[in-house]
Amino acid sequence: MSFAPQLLDDAQVAGLRERLTGFTVDAVHGVLGDDAWYALARNETVPARRATSDGSRLSTLIRLFQLQIPVPASAVYAVFGDLDDPLIAAGVLVREGDDVRAAVDIRPYGDEGHDWWVVADLTPGLDGRASAMDPSYVLGISEASSSLAQLTVRADVGRVLDLGTGCGVQALHLSTHARQVVATDVNPRALQMAQFTARLNGRDFDVREGSLYEPVAGEQFDLIATNPPFVVSPPDGARLVYRETEFPADDVVRRVVAGAADHLAPGGWCQVLAAWVHRAGEPWQERLASWIEPTGLDAWVVQREAADLATYAEMWLADAGLRGAPDYAERYDRWLSWFDEQRIEAMGFGWISLRKAERASPVVRIEEWTGEVGQPMGAAVLDWGRRVDALAETDDVLNRRWRLAPDARQVTHGPVGATDPATITVHLDRGPRRVAQVDTVEAGLLGTSDGDLTPGQILDALATLLGQDREQLRATYAPVVRELVADGFLVP
Repeated sequence: MSFAPQLLDDAQVAGLRERLTGFTVDAVHGVLGDDAWYALARNETVPARRATSDGSRLSTLIRLFQLQIPVPASAVYAVFGDLDDPLIAAGVLVREGDDVRAAVDIRPYGDEGHDWWVVADLTPGLDGRASAMDPSYVLGISEASSSLAQLTVRADVGRVLDLGTGCGVQALHLSTHARQVVATDVNPRALQMAQFTARLNGRDFDVREGSLYEPVAGEQFDLIATNPPFVVSPPDGARLVYRETEFPADDVVRRVVAGAADHLAPGGWCQVLAAWVHRAGEPWQERLASWIEPTGLDAWVVQREAADLATYAEMWLADAGLRGAPDYAERYDRWLSWFDEQRIEAMGFGWISLRKAERASPVVRIEEWTGEVGQPMGAAVLDWGRRVDALAETDDVLNRRWRLAPDARQVTHGPVGATDPATITVHLDRGPRRVAQVDTVEAGLLGTSDGDLTPGQILDALATLLGQDREQLRATYAPVVRELVADGFLVP
């Protein structure tokens, strides 16, 4: 039976919401315990089956949706009451003799103090079972969706766009700080899931079908968040709509970037969880810059990982449920051969944050950061934008009052009992957890920057204290101050 959530009227959806009350991430964890919880994260259900054998309401919900095993019809009726038949008619549940099983996944999801439910297709490959996936498969909560949620800025805004919404996870997050959420996808089944996710959580999304920016032609938004189908794979393979497109290589990401400026309101952000190719003879930084510079937007690009091609092919073949398939080796070889043909040497993963600052000289920062990150990254993105604005409007960084970043901490190293430390480092705990090794002048400058004095005034005092020439000290440390602001150690 096909999925037809439109057959459930508003009263029935409200009734379903009531019956799911208490079916939360914390409650599920409480029932399963740590061992079964982490086993389920590895797609192993046996420990969770043992933990949910008591016939309780929560155990029934966990077995139905997360373990995907048949449950006695009497137990389902005890949970859903007179909604069980409408849920079967709508393709949410399926009756099999005296048992009922889930046809789609309703998964508890919690974040930012909210308890939500996300509707998606069932998790494939539980307990190592074969899992051929339909091209229109709708992915549920994933590491990628969580990463984008952490990356997205959370300022209160008017209109937002969830480009390629899938099951609607990002739209849920966006609805907490936006007046209107537009959610688009090229996959009609995904839009059904997203719409049902919205209704189940008492939200209202403007859901539209179409590719990239086509459904919002001529419209502008204060924020665009997108996890586009960025998997780069041979064009002759089986494609899953949630992860692959008909566009060549990484062109879907280029198109998202290229179209952002036309669809952002002044001051608006477009944030992309993305992947890009590393092509022979073309530094990846130059590739990204060639996409961004024509837009006229500020940009902060962070490459979090560069995957070798063997690892990349294995990961996405396994994701499609093809690990162990009879033609697995042939498929694997085809991926590597195609990468050779395209002169692709590695695959980069990371974040692209674009902003319509409307300045004459846009600021573009492209970097690799594989170290630790203090989440949520969205707050660090907003801080970056504020620092970029402050530097752009400041003629002389030594004559503006800066403050030490609130998350900065100093660490000294040296022999025990020594009068002076051998090295001084300053660490940031938010966003990219940068570490700067500083000298005594820089340490004094940072430690005294509380917003009352300018760096110039502090450097003049240090020059007197150290017996050094004031102008020379200013000339030496002016570029240092600019770099400390750019990296987030000093803030406006």
